[in-house]
Amino acid sequence: MLDDVDETEIHPLFAGAPDSLEFRKLRKRLVRETRAAIEDFGMVRPGDRWLVCLSGGKDSYALLAILHELQWRGLLPVDLLACNLDQGQPGFPATVLPDFLKARGVPHRIEYQDTYSIVKEKVPAGRTYCALCSRLRRGNLYRIAREEGCAAVVLGHHRDDILETFFMNLFHGGRLATMPPKLLNEDGDLTVLRPLAYVAEADCERFSRAMGYPIIPCDLCGSQEGLQRVQVKRLLDEWESRSPGRRQVMFRALMNVRPSHLLDAKLFDFESLFPQAIDPAADDVPLLRQRGGEL
Repeated sequence: MLDDVDETEIHPLFAGAPDSLEFRKLRKRLVRETRAAIEDFGMVRPGDRWLVCLSGGKDSYALLAILHELQWRGLLPVDLLACNLDQGQPGFPATVLPDFLKARGVPHRIEYQDTYSIVKEKVPAGRTYCALCSRLRRGNLYRIAREEGCAAVVLGHHRDDILETFFMNLFHGGRLATMPPKLLNEDGDLTVLRPLAYVAEADCERFSRAMGYPIIPCDLCGSQEGLQRVQVKRLLDEWESRSPGRRQVMFRALMNVRPSHLLDAKLFDFESLFPQAIDPAADDVPLLRQRGGEL
């Protein structure tokens, strides 16, 4: 896709990019996979405005850069607005993202909402903060999207996040579900998009590290170690180390669902599933016998 363009013309987000063949291949792979997810799940409505959520982690930096790359090449006909929600976590470097975005000419909105204090007050000691923190963050992002006239809230969840969520629901939630690449919110006025759905976490990390983006850790609250997600990630890492490529095989399974081979009667009509009577005089009976069928 990018082989026929002038690589000297780059978006400021790619200023200082390594000139190695390895990095160019990585960059093109990220762009290709992101574009494929956008097309496969019908994410684009030309003229829309997207609120691109930027946490300061490796994944959100990769998301921001790749979306601007696609827009820069004329392949993403939407308006992009980067947004960081400062939730008042202790030690959060409040100037890093504003300085980063200003220096690169990226349209953005920075908002401060001290949801951390609310989480600390509501969550019992010894419990992780992430569930309540996520709900408060999501509510604020939805509000900001509406205030900014955005039709979509765009998140940096990648392939591994989607797979881990599937196993968390399987092991702890008693359901087969995960993060969909495209979701309509409960009010029906915003779509939630995950354009990195096909992108491996390792590629996001390699990309952001190579670009030297100022990574902000996601464990400032100190509650990460006991998370179910951390445990699932370790399990998947172990499987991957024993059988390289296992993650991608399992991810493909999420795109190859057979309701008739599961147990959810709401998805498949098991009740009316009975063999049809066969007329012995019918023309296709000899062919049935020839193929080993039974009358």
